Amino acid sequence: MAMSDSYLETEPSREDLDSTEGPLLVEFGAPWCGYCIGAQDALRSAFADYAGLRHIKIEDGKGRALGRSFRVRLWPTLVFLRDGVEVDRLVRPTHAEPIRERLERLSRAAP
Repeated sequence: MAMSDSYLETEPSREDLDSTEGPLLVEFGAPWCGYCIGAQDALRSAFADYAGLRHIKIEDGKGRALGRSFRVRLWPTLVFLRDGVEVDRLVRPTHAEPIRERLERLSRAAP
């Protein structure tokens, strides 16, 4: 699985994310959010060399418990998980390099 272009229709449970195996990038945001839209080119550029890493986009907002469980306050928030445990986070990235650096660390930690 490579970078996801669309938000999931159904939000996974926290338990689902906590039980994932391997590396996973979870992007919290909203399809109408200007910051989220602005970050997509940086994400695409960063993912160019990491197409094998899983990425899911989760629409966040009022009444959405999953974002609150990760203490998301600003969009987009990128949460880097390894075996269901948060290992890194980026908030409102504007350039590919910080994303790429974290993807590199996440991929190196892969078994």
